[in-house]
Amino acid sequence: MANFNDNNNEVVTEIDCWYKIYKNGRVERLYDAIGLAYVPPSLEDPQTGVSSKDVTISSHVSARLYLPKNTTNIAQKLPILVYYHGGALVLGSAFFNAYQRYLNILVSESNAIAISVEYRLAPEHDVPTIYEDSWTALQWVASHASDKFTSVNEDPWLKNYGDFSRLSIMGDSAGGNIVYHMAMRAGRQGGINKNVAINGSILVCPYLLVPLEDIEQHVSYKNWIIISPPSEAGLHSPMINPLAEKAPCLSGLGCSRMLLCFAEKDEYIPKEIGVQFVEGLKKSGWKGDLEFIEVEGESHCFQLANPETNESKNLIKRFASFIQLK
Repeated sequence: MANFNDNNNEVVTEIDCWYKIYKNGRVERLYDAIGLAYVPPSLEDPQTGVSSKDVTISSHVSARLYLPKNTTNIAQKLPILVYYHGGALVLGSAFFNAYQRYLNILVSESNAIAISVEYRLAPEHDVPTIYEDSWTALQWVASHASDKFTSVNEDPWLKNYGDFSRLSIMGDSAGGNIVYHMAMRAGRQGGINKNVAINGSILVCPYLLVPLEDIEQHVSYKNWIIISPPSEAGLHSPMINPLAEKAPCLSGLGCSRMLLCFAEKDEYIPKEIGVQFVEGLKKSGWKGDLEFIEVEGESHCFQLANPETNESKNLIKRFASFIQLK
């Protein structure tokens, strides 16, 4: 019988249907409540023909790679997509059933190689660590652009088929936040490495916050207060607010194209955040091409929850067209 006087059983912080944090620091993620589960990669997906496999990038970072069907011609180079999963920076995995299904469809539609990144999560790890893991994965992908053998964990799919002039980064929700920070870092450093730049960035319902009426009542804001570093716990933080006073200028985004997607009835990230982000981007003097999509009648990351609807299929086709362009 459980001892309910034990401090280990005392919940000190909780976000309904997301997670519980116990007094001893243990985090319980409520994946069963939202229908998420780990699944293995597949040699050839029955629906799309896409193959997938898992790779280790570093001691703390791994990924699931996806290769589209009919890639026998090595001379035909394919676009590269680095994908960051969502989950409010505290939930989710590249190895979950929802992402396996979604990436199979997206890879098939775009005829691209995808690298879905498994990064460490808050609150066990701080948010800057998440960004470092995400950058480590991006550098690993870009290292394959060299003609020389660069590392013991070099992957033949990327080496043989990847077109590094068409490398895009993409993420939903928390992954959209990560994409923003990866593009800003690439801008500061002149690319991912000396050989590879980010061609396009896709932010889907990105976990970004700006001052809005009643924003403090949103679960996304409450979650940020829980997981952010103490000095960054608020809308003054450039980690969550790209328009904050001390945020770097958006003109420094290190990508030549951006697709920004918001949902009209998003219960977590109000569409007004997208409007303000677009205004800020235009005022910054950024020289890239911007495409802004607001999907009417849909909720947060609907295309991931059910990729088979007409709205989801249409959106995935737009993503695919964006990924294929140089």
